[in-house]
Amino acid sequence: MKRYQRDMRGFGPNAPVVEWPNGAHIAVQFVLNYEEGGENCVLHGDEDSEAFLSEIVGAAAWKGQRHWNMESIYEYGARAGFWRLHRLFTSAAIPITVYGVATSLARSPEQVAAMQDANWEIASHGLKWVEYKDYTPDQEREHIDAAKALHAEVTGDAPRGWYTGRSSVNTVDLITQDGSFDYVSDSYADDLPYWYHHGDREQLVIPYTLDANDMRFATPQGFNTGDQFYTYLKDSFDALYEEGAAGSPKMMSIGLHCRLVGRPGRVQALKRFVEYAKSHDKVWFARRIDIAKHWQKHHPAPMRGLEPIHMTKDSFVEKFGGVFEHSPWIAQRAYDDELGPAHNSAIGLHNALARKFRVASVEERLDVLKAHPDLAGKLAAAKRLTAESTAEQAGAGLDALTKEEHAEFTHLNTSYTSKFGFPFIIAVKGLTKEDILTAFKARINNTREVEFNTACKQVEKIALLRLSDILP
Repeated sequence: MKRYQRDMRGFGPNAPVVEWPNGAHIAVQFVLNYEEGGENCVLHGDEDSEAFLSEIVGAAAWKGQRHWNMESIYEYGARAGFWRLHRLFTSAAIPITVYGVATSLARSPEQVAAMQDANWEIASHGLKWVEYKDYTPDQEREHIDAAKALHAEVTGDAPRGWYTGRSSVNTVDLITQDGSFDYVSDSYADDLPYWYHHGDREQLVIPYTLDANDMRFATPQGFNTGDQFYTYLKDSFDALYEEGAAGSPKMMSIGLHCRLVGRPGRVQALKRFVEYAKSHDKVWFARRIDIAKHWQKHHPAPMRGLEPIHMTKDSFVEKFGGVFEHSPWIAQRAYDDELGPAHNSAIGLHNALARKFRVASVEERLDVLKAHPDLAGKLAAAKRLTAESTAEQAGAGLDALTKEEHAEFTHLNTSYTSKFGFPFIIAVKGLTKEDILTAFKARINNTREVEFNTACKQVEKIALLRLSDILP
């Protein structure tokens, strides 16, 4: 059994029906990353100086040395940028979430007090603002535990949200295993929260953003002026607000940094966006913890055992072995192939099953065709069809034929099977008796090669219709 870990499907073409508080069309969520004093620095016991997200173009880490310019840029964020943003959001009465690096918070008691006085959520941004991609799981777990302990020591409360940012492939699994967080945000995979499964636990993920983020003031492909930042935020807001008004509300995350957007030449753009967003009636300005609690209440974690990729092989084959008529071997082979979250839908699982049918030998596919009953034939009369075939034929009215219609079907069935060596197969859902007879009379004139391929396509179509009655 092979299982693909990445989820390329998500919610599929139809997102869940989301009802934000007061009928809001959009949930707008501002995040202030507080990293100043937690960045790479030899004073912090690190081997190198910081080289990430500053005004220094092409900055490089200095091994074993302090980088005075880099340090003072980060200090600007704590000394000036933070207070400028604090005034902006408190005067606008907008609650925000702080991603607080634990060691940064410990070095900024006045800023922490101001966050708490404003009723801002202080989520954990890790122990230090460093890269974790090369850490072992045990090393990273030690930092997570230390971050939680220091966060609680500094703020008086354990963090309920987590975002590493410079994460490893193990980060979300480690947070899920920890089990103490209402949400984790080390994902950029969606416009809505979603549930992540690892081991025997479910973890709520509230995705974050790297596009509606002031970090692009400090990247080669990014914002050069406040106007560009404002335009991007406004366009993002407008698109999501329009979707929400059409019945599909989403979430908009906006990432901020004290040392970046906290500069005078940029903060005015943020202020304009705040005023623009507030000019709309159907907006929910929320902290991430508020979104987490709303999602947990209204969209609880799914029952994973009911999803195809989480079934045992026996239950999988029992459930889907009859999708291709009397051919459980197709489900058996599909189960052993690479299945992932994308195969938990009717379309996804159909693709996995159909692939096994398509690459089967001609003899095996012929056996599948032969497993199908005649339309309105002897098995139907003897009530020996599968439940699926019985319902399908009845839906097309083939269980209520006149004597003349039955005679015509019998004649066509005999002629067709004699010519091709397998019964006439057609997906009858949505068709009338007349539609079926017309197709029957036309297809009986095909060559065997053409009709074999046509019948195989119809078998696949029947399988998809059957799966659509079982799965989303």
